[in-house]
Amino acid sequence: MRNSRNYAVFALLSIALFIASCSSGYKPKTKSEVKVHQLSDPEMLNPMNSSDAGASEIQWQLFQSLIRINYKTLEYDALVAEARPDIEKTENGGMKLTFKIRQDAVWDNGTPITAKDLEFTMKVLKHPKVNNTHTKPYFEFVKDIQLYTEDPKKITFVCDTVYFLAESVIGSADILPEYNYDPKGLLKEYTLPQIIAGGEKLAEEPKMKEFAEAFNSEKYMREKEVIVGSGPYKLTEWTTGQRVVLEKKKDWWGDKYADKIASFEAFADKLIYVTINDQTSSIVALKAGNIDVMKGIKPKDFVELPASEKYKENFNSYQPSSLQYTYIGLNAQSPKLKDKKVRQALAHLADVEKYIKTVYYGLAQPVIGPVHPSKTRDYNSEIKPYQFNTEKAKQLLEEAGWKDTNGDGTIDKVINGEKTEFAIDFSTNSGNDMRKQIALMFQEEARKVGIKVNVGQQDWSVYLDNQKKHNFEIYFGAWISSPSPNDFKQIFHSESALNEGSNYVSFNNAKADQLIDAIRVELDENKRAELNKEFQAILHEEVPYIFLFAPTERIAIHKKFTNAEASVMRPGYFPASFKLTAPAN
Repeated sequence: MRNSRNYAVFALLSIALFIASCSSGYKPKTKSEVKVHQLSDPEMLNPMNSSDAGASEIQWQLFQSLIRINYKTLEYDALVAEARPDIEKTENGGMKLTFKIRQDAVWDNGTPITAKDLEFTMKVLKHPKVNNTHTKPYFEFVKDIQLYTEDPKKITFVCDTVYFLAESVIGSADILPEYNYDPKGLLKEYTLPQIIAGGEKLAEEPKMKEFAEAFNSEKYMREKEVIVGSGPYKLTEWTTGQRVVLEKKKDWWGDKYADKIASFEAFADKLIYVTINDQTSSIVALKAGNIDVMKGIKPKDFVELPASEKYKENFNSYQPSSLQYTYIGLNAQSPKLKDKKVRQALAHLADVEKYIKTVYYGLAQPVIGPVHPSKTRDYNSEIKPYQFNTEKAKQLLEEAGWKDTNGDGTIDKVINGEKTEFAIDFSTNSGNDMRKQIALMFQEEARKVGIKVNVGQQDWSVYLDNQKKHNFEIYFGAWISSPSPNDFKQIFHSESALNEGSNYVSFNNAKADQLIDAIRVELDENKRAELNKEFQAILHEEVPYIFLFAPTERIAIHKKFTNAEASVMRPGYFPASFKLTAPAN
């Protein structure tokens, strides 16, 4: 926004430039903006506490980390760090990772990014009252920080164990400016080891409690004045249910590296994330030019779009591999689902091949577990997916004691002394018609064996909240990963169910826990692969999830952009990298 005096000067300058352009052929530079479709608003824009993919896509532009995977090469780029870390094993069986921060890396207020900011970020991640329980398991191996008086840009992370993803986890954490997120300096008097050792008791101390309440508040979730990172963009608008707008910072410190390091590319002047939670309306907006980029296009639409002359004229289609898998989550806390034979029976009711053919138009492949098939070393190819077989499902249900004893068409069983009908709720998120379609297909097959499935759709925020609170019976979900090896603790370890992690289905298996813990400290890739395969076999037997398929991504990008490459890295495109080839209409 300009004040009146500056605006007058600007107006005179604009007139002068216009006159000059008439006489010299000068054309004013066209400001480039990229309009990116989103099915829903981000959950929040607090990078420590958010967990949904939509938020991550936006936060990528606002915040930075020490290193980042290059979306073109899939190798790590040094970002805020000068280089990848020096790593050494310690005599006590741990490890140390030492990073140096770039000398010219600064915050928006011009102050340098220092090791103190990294120390603060780790304190936030470790704070017991900060709402990031889904993230904490990844950082539990970090026990201390070593700072250097002679060099404020140098930091060493001290770890009590060897962790195979140590560089990735520490290096990829979004860095927070201490001056902005702790303006009162509430955490300054506490060391990282004190916060770790103090636990819940220390968290109740006035300063610790005050910090957590402030940090978890809505202020740091969505207010543009206080959502501050070192990334190339700043948040300038968030209109609920409509759009989130990011504008390129003037004289951003990372611009000088953009020509050499892809992770620094930020050529677009404005990124507009447009919320349209109806797929049909989204396609209409795409064809009308109100959206420049769209992912997750319905397979049917994706196959049919090239038949539109207007689409062919204006858009390119991309179909990169997507490092994700879809599943039906089964809540083990539900008395109806505690018996693994029941869960296996439900797996036999999922006609995955039909889902892929009729809902995804063949643009997906079946999966047997949480490891993407492209990770051939770790993927257990000897496991075969549960075959669609209603007779087998009936047999397993009968073995588990479920029969239709009153002839009403619904099987029943006495649970805790009470006759219980097998009626179950299947939750999906609003706006995703494909998930609803699959849920309805599952509902019909379940009806044939005497199970009543009630399909319901929920707003995205409610949908996520219910999963975190284990407030569901079954739901349709998906997880997206990176090219890095898998760490299953957040999603499948029993601790992640008890400590409000992402083990929403409350899966609890002692052998699986042991394997997860062993995978996390095994540096030998071949040995780790065998552990991975054994872990997948347990999941297949226990069925905490009905694993469905890994879809290919379905992306449309307007032809007015160059450098618009598709990538297996989520979200499959990087709009900040787009360059405008012609003036916008």
